[in-house]
Order: sequence, then C-alpha cells, then structure tokens
Amino acid sequence: MTRRNSTPAGRAARWTSLALVAAVAAPLAACGGDGGSTVALAEATVIAAEAAPDTTVDTTVVDDPMLVAPSTTALPPTTAVETLPATTAPPTVVQTLPTPLPPPEPRADEPYVEVGRLQIPRIGIDTVMLSGITLTTLDLGPGHWPGTAVPGQIGNVVVAGHRTSHNKVFRDIDQLQPGDEVIFTTVDGEFVYRVSETTIVQPDAMYIIDQTWEPTATLFACHPPGSTRERIVVHLDLDTEASTVASTTTDASA
Repeated sequence: MTRRNSTPAGRAARWTSLALVAAVAAPLAACGGDGGSTVALAEATVIAAEAAPDTTVDTTVVDDPMLVAPSTTALPPTTAVETLPATTAPPTVVQTLPTPLPPPEPRADEPYVEVGRLQIPRIGIDTVMLSGITLTTLDLGPGHWPGTAVPGQIGNVVVAGHRTSHNKVFRDIDQLQPGDEVIFTTVDGEFVYRVSETTIVQPDAMYIIDQTWEPTATLFACHPPGSTRERIVVHLDLDTEASTVASTTTDASA
C-alpha cells in the first residue's frame, strides 16, 4: 500500500485539490450532471493529485554538489619557466698577416736598432740582427725587413745582408743545404728554422717578401758575389720542436 504524503506541504496540497474538485463539481451538477459521476470524478482527481510527484523545491537543501558554490580555494601559483641567459658566443679572433713596408730609399738614414741575434752554424755566422734594410743598416749587419713577421710568428721573416762588401755576412749563403739550421734569438725565445730550398731570382722579385700562413723565413743577398744582377734567396721553415719560447712567468718574490 502506497503511503500518502503526510507532510504539511502534502496536506495543504490535498486540501487544495479537494477545494478544486468541489469547485469543478458544482458547475457539473448545475449543468445536470450525474451526482455519482461527479463524486467519482472528484475522488479520482484527488487520488491523481496525491499520486503526482511533489514538485515543490525545498530551497533549504545545501548539500547537493550541483548547488555548492564554486570553491574559492586559490590555485597554486604558476611556476614561471626559468629563462636561461642567452649564450654569448665566443669572440671571433681574426688573424691577419703582417704587412711589409715598401722598399726604402737605398741610402735613407735609419736608427741603429738591434732586434735579435742571427746564427747560421754551417757557414759560421753568429751576429746581431738589426731593424731595417737600407744600405746604412746593411753596412753594419744583416737587417730585418720592417713589417715582415718576427721570428716564431705566423708570416715570413725577411732578412737581407751583404755578400762582398763591409761585413760580408752572407758571403757563403750559397753553401746552405736543405735541413741546415738558421737560428733567430729574440726576447720572445729561440726559434730554429731549417732550409727548405735556395732559388735565384731577378732584382724586382718582390714576391719573396710575401707573407705566409705558416711561420717561414727568407734570407736574400746579391748574386753572384760582387754583382747586383740577380738575388740569391734561401727559404726556411720553422722547426717548432727545436724552438724554445721564452717564459713569461714572473717570480712573485722578486
């Protein structure tokens, strides 16, 4: 047996239904309707009203998840993505070759400047090397062509000397053989070069002072001895294993 709604709201709805039935039944009776039918209709209507689901909304209900107010709990803070600093590319080192100075006036004055020492064991040479290639300088000793490489560095170390006049430093330069040592000593260290070849060129062969991407050296003098018709040129390559670079370490106790 179905239990009827006994709540206050249900009882109120029941009385309301009965009142509606009475209101409906009265016109029917007045219009000549059957009294029994009228009562039956009234009872059926009441039963239907009681059987109908209660659509009254109880607004006091608060535990329905669909009615719970959105949570105000703060979301965890967003972790910022750490941005790494931009990688700094290492600076590009641009290496350039030495730039030889143009040939000077033959008798131009040049200061006396010693730039190192030159040794050629095979022909017994052990002398100072000067800066400059004017006759004023070469009359005193072999001279380093200004602007060409310094011993031990990338480029071509160019040195000129006399064969028959004054000190005759390169008198026997034609006796040098491939593999012979030519030693330059400077403040940067002791640099051993070895003969690679000997050539004979014209006096205007300026290419012999061209700079190279390898450490090389060139010795030249007039040829044949006593004549300026040609030039004898000795080409050298640095022997890095036999060379010694001067130490730059200083004594802290000094």
